[in-house]
Amino acid sequence: MNVLPVREQCRVVGDILARRLDTLLPAVMRETGFDMWLVICNEDNHDPVFRTIMPWDVWAPILQIVVFFDRGDSVERLNVSITDVGDLMTSAWRLDADEDQWATLRRVVHERNPRRIGINVSPNIWAADGLTASLRDRLVEALGDDVASRLTSAEPLCIRWLETRLPHELALYEQACVIAHEVIAERFSRKTITPGVTTTEDLRWSYWQAVTDLGLPLSFPAFYRVHRSPAARDIYGEGGPIQPGDLLHCDVGLEYLRLITDHQEMAYVLGSGETEAPEGLRAGIAEANRLQDVFVSCWREGATGNEILADALGRAREAGIAKPKIYSHSLSHYLHEPGPLMGLPWEQENTGARGEVVMHYDTCYTVELSVTCPVSEWDDAEVTFALEQDAAFTRDGTVFVDGRQTQLHLV
Repeated sequence: MNVLPVREQCRVVGDILARRLDTLLPAVMRETGFDMWLVICNEDNHDPVFRTIMPWDVWAPILQIVVFFDRGDSVERLNVSITDVGDLMTSAWRLDADEDQWATLRRVVHERNPRRIGINVSPNIWAADGLTASLRDRLVEALGDDVASRLTSAEPLCIRWLETRLPHELALYEQACVIAHEVIAERFSRKTITPGVTTTEDLRWSYWQAVTDLGLPLSFPAFYRVHRSPAARDIYGEGGPIQPGDLLHCDVGLEYLRLITDHQEMAYVLGSGETEAPEGLRAGIAEANRLQDVFVSCWREGATGNEILADALGRAREAGIAKPKIYSHSLSHYLHEPGPLMGLPWEQENTGARGEVVMHYDTCYTVELSVTCPVSEWDDAEVTFALEQDAAFTRDGTVFVDGRQTQLHLV
């Protein structure tokens, strides 16, 4: 698998970060109406935004304070800490300075006299809620009542910064998903699975080991499970090793170049003399693909997650899709944040404030959903076909990043 060496990954991430700070940061600050943005956190307890504005190889000890100020013609980037970020930001404080960090911050803010200061506090989006209560208290004390009265939640700014992908990042997302798909395919093969021996727990750890061997972190711990026909359950029982005729499902993801992947795919374990999965199982995958098509056709700029969910489920039911369920979310630097939430497995109408976030171009999401269909070859037992693929939403339309599963993996 074509995974870049760590040094090269660092260079790529650094190049992207410089582009984002030069081009995206001014755009989203002006779009959301903030002329100053403060990102403040402590060592080993970083604000979610902080990780995305720092170089790959940075060491960030003790108190971290970053100030972004829109001067109109450019956004000034000030680092009020001893952290070395190179030429990405201007250093505004030294350990041997006559004033401490908070006094420096007060001076920096007062000199610029901003109208609206964004701080990362939010009751709805955890990725926009990185400022701790004690640091907020310290900030208010340092700024004084007049300037502190201009502090306001930077939630919309955090959302736009975290969710937006530059064109070059979308190209890198393709690479991340290629790697992710290859790891999935190898797990769903005879290279990994020996029927009658291998268990879903073996697959879980095999996936984890494979990603670790690539030098990459997981998005989350891997999940594998088995669907078994009634006749096969009579022979093999409910648990135990994977057996011929089993339908397998995974929910897995990895991180590459600060981009998160999240996939659910399915596989069929061939029985003696079989060269294909039963028609009923193939039809279930096709039905799930049909729901994917309906769902992404409802994506539109400015629509909330709740609106997209209602639109998609309404169209799916009109189209006669079998028991549709949608539970999709944004995807990029983080797994489930910060863009619009479009359903939850247990909530198919209104997901509250997270569902009221609107969709924008140049963002990525999971197309995560399921259909439930009777399978004639399994005595008409109902089977849930849950698929999840990553997709990019741009002005040119929606595209599945590195494609999507349209056929079962065959083991």
